[in-house]
Amino acid sequence: MNILLAEDDTDLRSILSQYLEINGFTVLQAENGKVGLETFRSEHVDFCILDIMMPVMDGWELARQIRKADKDMPVVFLTARNQKEDRIKGLKLGADDYITKPFEVEELILRIQNILRRSGHVGARPVPVGNFEFRFDELTLAGFDHQHQMTLKEAEFLKYLVENSNQVIKREQILEDLWGENDYFLGRSMDVFVTRLRKYLKPDESISLDTIRGVGFILRVN
Repeated sequence: MNILLAEDDTDLRSILSQYLEINGFTVLQAENGKVGLETFRSEHVDFCILDIMMPVMDGWELARQIRKADKDMPVVFLTARNQKEDRIKGLKLGADDYITKPFEVEELILRIQNILRRSGHVGARPVPVGNFEFRFDELTLAGFDHQHQMTLKEAEFLKYLVENSNQVIKREQILEDLWGENDYFLGRSMDVFVTRLRKYLKPDESISLDTIRGVGFILRVN
C-alpha cells in the first residue's frame, strides 16, 4: 500500500517514513505541497498524510487538489497548531483525521489502520490457521478465547506464511517480498515479527513457526 507523505521537516519525514515502511507501507515522500501533488498525479497512491504548513503549496491546497481528483482518498493532516478553526477547516475538506505535533508514531500507525478498516481499503475473507481464525480485513487472529489485534505488518507477514505454509521460505526471499530489500537491519526487524507471531500461535499445538538454520522459516500446519 502506497502512502503519500508530504512533510517539509526533513528529519520528521525520514523518521515517519522508516516507521511506516517497517509496518508494511510503501512511502512516497514529498518535501512540499507542489511535489506532493506531482507525486499524487504520477504515482499510485492509496493514502495521504499531509503536513498543513508547507512551503510552495500548503497542506490545505494539496488536499483540495487531491479531493478534486479522488473524493474518497483517505487523508490525515499533521500540524503543529492545535486550533479549533484548523480542525473545522480540515473536516470541511473531508479529512479522515487530524494529528497535532508532537505525537507518538505508534498512534499514527493505529489511526491509519483504523481509517483503512473503516474505508474498506484492507480486505480479505476469514482464513483458518490451525484452530485460529485469521481476518486480514480486521487485522485480527482469534482463537482459544482470545483475539490478537495485529499490526498491518504482522498481518501481512502471517498472510505470507499461510500462503506458503508447510514449505521452507528463505530469509532473503521474505525480506525482498515483504520489506522490499534484503537488508541486515530489516532482517532484525523481521526476527522481531517472527517472535511475535510465535507467541500468538503458541496455544495451538497443531501449528509451529520453525527456523531452518542458515536458510529461513517454515510455518507447519497439521
